[in-house]
Amino acid sequence: MIRGVAVALSLLANSANAADFYFCWQGANGYTMTGQMSITPSALNKPLITQDDVTLFRIAGYQDQQLLGKWDIDTMRDGASWLLNYDPARSVFLTPGEMGLGVSQAWNADGTAMDCGDPGFGFNLGNYAQDFCLNGRWVEESGMPPETPFLVSPVPVDPLCRVYAPTS
Repeated sequence: MIRGVAVALSLLANSANAADFYFCWQGANGYTMTGQMSITPSALNKPLITQDDVTLFRIAGYQDQQLLGKWDIDTMRDGASWLLNYDPARSVFLTPGEMGLGVSQAWNADGTAMDCGDPGFGFNLGNYAQDFCLNGRWVEESGMPPETPFLVSPVPVDPLCRVYAPTS
């Protein structure tokens, strides 16, 4: 019982310190990505959340439900691409067309295949496509049109972009 109370208190403390979001992207040819981000509560009132407002961020890429690679900001190497633009009011990651940028999301991948998840896994949302990078190689066959929306959820999702229902 004491352990249960301790776990409940730690979850409440976490929720007071950050807002958690989970997301899932469905690419072409069986490619998917899941991720999690935590945002400082004060940033939720901003019209645009950027990488500077994120306290935790991690992604995992899959093909046909088989893990290809992972990336997170805690293990980010110096010089890795890290750009995030999120609209909390609409719960969407912004596209280049909405931002007037060439790349609006660069998560260990810069949109030019010059910084392309090397080593490891990366994702970018550019004006040509949304797609993966894996160990320095652009995975062109994963690509989707830049304006394709993807799921953002307050609860975890799986590699098939199914939302986990909370249980009591």
